[in-house]
Parts: sequence; C-alpha cells; structure tokens
Amino acid sequence: MKIALLLTGKTTDKNVSELAELYISRINKYSVFEVITLPELKNTKNMLIKDQKMKEGQKILQSIASEDYVILLDERGKEFRTAEFSGLMEKTFMLPKKRIIFVIGGPWGFSDDVYNRADLKISLSRMTFPHQLVRLLFLEQLYRVFTIIKGEPYHHE
Repeated sequence: MKIALLLTGKTTDKNVSELAELYISRINKYSVFEVITLPELKNTKNMLIKDQKMKEGQKILQSIASEDYVILLDERGKEFRTAEFSGLMEKTFMLPKKRIIFVIGGPWGFSDDVYNRADLKISLSRMTFPHQLVRLLFLEQLYRVFTIIKGEPYHHE
C-alpha cells in the first residue's frame, strides 16, 4: 500500500528539511512513501479564518482520491502511545485501500468538509508545535512504526 503525507506550505528551516529527508529516505525502505506539498494560500491577512480553512480544504480534497484512507493529524484527534499507533497502522495497512494519506492542515486547522472526509483523526500530543516540527515528529513516528512492525531494535520499550 502506498503512503503519503499531505501538507500545506514548504518547510523553510534547512535543518528541519534535512532531518525530514533523512526520515523520508528511511521510510521509503519499507513502503512507497511520498510527501505532497500544497502551496500556501496567498493574501491571507485580510481573509477570514473560515475562508482560509475553506480554501485550504478545497485544495486538500482535490488531492485525495475516493479510494484513499484519510488520517488527519489534528489536535482534537485520538492520542496513541507509539506501540498502539504501530498496532493501528499494521491493521490499517491491511485495508483494501489504494493509499493511506496523512494530512497536516494549515495554522487554523481543517474545514468541516475535510473533517467529514477523514476516516480517522490522530493527535501527536496535547501540546502545540510549529507546523514544521509536526512534520518532522510525524515522520519520525511513522519510521518508528515500521521498525516496530518489522521487529527492529530502533524502538525501546
């Protein structure tokens, strides 16, 4: 099964980008994985938050196919310990879906349409992180999931 991470806006911090690329290369040893980066909205200073969420939501939904299994990374999502997340992903990999797509939204979250399309919402933490770090934290956790599934010694518990 293919796996994708869909996100809004580029990673601008060189150090974060380099670490993200490291984890992406590690993940690709286990599965076909891609990062889909949607361009940030322009001229948002005078735009209402609900309009920003709606426009970002339209872009997100255009990038998702009907046969995709969609997991939102959302502060209101369910929290998992890493081993639990690994077990969930192992089951999810068995679903008759073409692709699992993880979505990181913009700074204001997701539109109602995106929430309604989601199959699952997960949270990395109750804490708030900058979007660029969320990307890195998620990539590390996804890599960790694969090492746990394969019984490799990366994760210690």
